Amino acid sequence: MKKALFVALALTAGSAASAAPFVWPAAWTAEQNTANKRGGEFRTFTISDFKTFNPFTSAEATSIPGTMDEGAGLFIQDPRNDEFIPYMAESKPVVSNNGRRFVVKIRQGMKFSDGQAITADDWITTYRIHTDDKVGSNSFDSFRLAGKPITVRKIDNYTLQFDFPQVSASAYGIMSYAPWPDHVFGKAYREGGAEAIKKMWTLGTPASQIVSPGMWVLDSYRAGERAVFKKNEFWGEWNKDSRGQSLPYLNNLSYRIVADQNAGLAAYLAGQIDTFGPRNADDLAQIKRAIDGGSLKATLIPNVSPQASSQWIVFNWNKAGDPFKQKLFRDVRFRRAMSHIANRKAMVDLALGGLGTETYFSVYPIFRQQLAAGIAAGAPRYTYNLQAASNLLRQMGFTRKNAQGWLVDGSGKVLEFNLSTNAGNTVREQLGRIFADEAKKVGVKVNFTPIDFNNLVGQLTAKGENRPFDAILLGLSGGGNVWPFGANVVPCGGNLHSYNNNSKGTCLTSQESLMTKLYYQGDATLDDAKRRAIGAQLLKAEGELQPVIYLVGGNYHVTFNERLGGEYPRNMMDAYYGNRALALTFIK
Repeated sequence: MKKALFVALALTAGSAASAAPFVWPAAWTAEQNTANKRGGEFRTFTISDFKTFNPFTSAEATSIPGTMDEGAGLFIQDPRNDEFIPYMAESKPVVSNNGRRFVVKIRQGMKFSDGQAITADDWITTYRIHTDDKVGSNSFDSFRLAGKPITVRKIDNYTLQFDFPQVSASAYGIMSYAPWPDHVFGKAYREGGAEAIKKMWTLGTPASQIVSPGMWVLDSYRAGERAVFKKNEFWGEWNKDSRGQSLPYLNNLSYRIVADQNAGLAAYLAGQIDTFGPRNADDLAQIKRAIDGGSLKATLIPNVSPQASSQWIVFNWNKAGDPFKQKLFRDVRFRRAMSHIANRKAMVDLALGGLGTETYFSVYPIFRQQLAAGIAAGAPRYTYNLQAASNLLRQMGFTRKNAQGWLVDGSGKVLEFNLSTNAGNTVREQLGRIFADEAKKVGVKVNFTPIDFNNLVGQLTAKGENRPFDAILLGLSGGGNVWPFGANVVPCGGNLHSYNNNSKGTCLTSQESLMTKLYYQGDATLDDAKRRAIGAQLLKAEGELQPVIYLVGGNYHVTFNERLGGEYPRNMMDAYYGNRALALTFIK
């Protein structure tokens, strides 16, 4: 949107050789005066409390496992040129079998936060757990191509072999998953399988029992209040800056858990957190006034790039318990009508303060070349047009309104549905209200209710023939820039193939099948121009099917407290890479 015995591993840890560290390029930070800048805490926030410490069951965009695996992966992308360079890998892989086999040497001397050596067994165990469908990992689909598994094999303690069922442009990204400790999860998995894994590392697990492969390890957690991470001292043994100093410079990273984004902005303006993602012109204006008035010492850079995220409405095709709604949501005319109802210009103006773009496809606004190719290929956009929406609904039999002004079918059944978003995300709440207001003009009754984020994610990712929601307004982030389509979003059976997530993982329409075929065809195409052409056809099929109603994409704005140093040079900042590497961030 994720097996050796402990004794053998301990013996390996004692004999592991030290290798040259990974040196973070000096060019990745605009400020080089870091010699005496050590210690301190990077303070940020989240509007949703955490659901688990477990890396195999976590599904949130901001998560405790996702924070701990920062700084863990075989390869890392260089923000200067998008190239994948060896990171936890010692060197570039040896590629054979017509580009389908990669043999990767692991950098020796790396350790988990508990001091145990990181070896091939950790990648193997992590792979096995993520690919056990009974675990329900959000990364399950990342290890499959065209319905066939990617396999990972241990050659020796520090060598892995990846075999892909077909050539993949995304191979380096796929191989760059974080290794979680075999000596923790492997033992549980071998003894108790998927059920044992799902019971591990709950919110009640003491922080002292959590083991991290990355830059940070959990230090403390208070539900509804705060999560604090401390640096993994062992990570600094193999991560150095250009002067040979251990990284990170920071001692701590903390998340303040707040009620909503407005509370996050208030905390930023008060100097209580160090960074904030401005949503719209009003946010920018408030921050600028605080800076100009001297109450906030901060850097503000508006409109750095389009966003690398999407906002959308999805309708549930799997409602066997409500045949009326299931038929409604599966009708392409209905979904096209809903796209016509979405007043994207009003959403940009009112929810984003005019700083954003109307979106019609799953590809993020920042990936302009792929979007332009799709539009040139004829990918349709069902723009705001209430009359066109009414015409489509009339074709479906909704030809009159009742006394309350709602459209009804021939039997008098009202055209209505429930729409939810995550409470506290004020932009999405505003998008939902705008959509419901426009729908009312046509006679469609939308019961819009913000709910708890974790409950919302549980509904969205539920599988089966009678899933527990009508419609959800949410967003996605993450994914890669090589092939900007989600492995768990586009293909049928994917965990986030959110409109149709039936128990068999099967497609229900020919266009779904075509989109799945094009996804794997594009991923198997290494030539950039040819891959982009396939992506254009995928966007055309997606536009015609309208499985998800895409709404708006905001602009990416950067602001951070001036107590922070180590940000990227301005020309390296964008929504995909962000504005800094935390490894190189320091307190002035």
